[in-house]
Amino acid sequence: MVPKAEFRSYYGLPVLNQPTWKAPDIAGYLFLGGLAGASSGLAAAAELTARPDLARAARIGAVGALAGSLYGLIHDLGRPARFVNMLRVFKVTSPMSVGSWLLAAYGPQATLAAASAVTGRLPMLGRAAGIGAGVLGVGVATYTAALISDTAVPVWHDGRRELPYLFAGSAAASAGGLGLLAAPLSQAGPASRIAVAGTLVEVLAAKVMQRCLGPVAEPLKDGPSGRLLRWGERLGVTGAVLGATAGRRSRLAAGVAGAALLVGSACTRFGLFRAGQKSAADPRYTVRPQREHLELRTDQRP
Repeated sequence: MVPKAEFRSYYGLPVLNQPTWKAPDIAGYLFLGGLAGASSGLAAAAELTARPDLARAARIGAVGALAGSLYGLIHDLGRPARFVNMLRVFKVTSPMSVGSWLLAAYGPQATLAAASAVTGRLPMLGRAAGIGAGVLGVGVATYTAALISDTAVPVWHDGRRELPYLFAGSAAASAGGLGLLAAPLSQAGPASRIAVAGTLVEVLAAKVMQRCLGPVAEPLKDGPSGRLLRWGERLGVTGAVLGATAGRRSRLAAGVAGAALLVGSACTRFGLFRAGQKSAADPRYTVRPQREHLELRTDQRP
């Protein structure tokens, strides 16, 4: 009998065009954008529950993270005018368009809230801006999941159902880490709770994503990307547990927990970015799922 044909690309070359995004810029943009958005949400919650020191630290951290995120995005675009050009139209079906307008609405409010917290001036306006930034921060922390899922990159596209939850959990964990690192122990309770909740969501979403992806999940487990993701999970869980236990009584433990959560979240974003690049470069992760889908459709025919 003739051996069963194998679906391969010509000469083993990639089927997809490689993403032109650079790891330091866009992976950093994914991490810092999530940190900024979730920190604004934490700041709004702290403001509404009379925790001014936590609110101030989260507001300042959000603006710092936003500045770094925008720098990475604009540096990857090459010219600042390209970001401005994206605001010429609003297209609800484009994650890039929606995200650009979301950043344009979020940035001024987050900046005003932080400026008010630092100077002590215009407190009512700063409070209103902080709450507005907190509401928009939810979208800022998660829209990048839709952005990278709306591509042909196998790991990102096939994980489109789980990535928003993973990004939301990672962003919440990093914001909680920032709060534990910067706020006094007496006001760090919400930061510890959001870190635990975010880490739990992140870990569960990552496990579900790996199971649903099947063989395409290999880049999430192997190589440099797999190591980054494993370290992200270990540091996140360690930071969340430490912050919820010893971090409630010790300033040093809270600081260590906060640093672990921040580094863990960064490892997760960089690991996901590298895994996507690896899956786009290897034709197996494009051709093999196509073959499986074709066989499934053939078996389902009457």
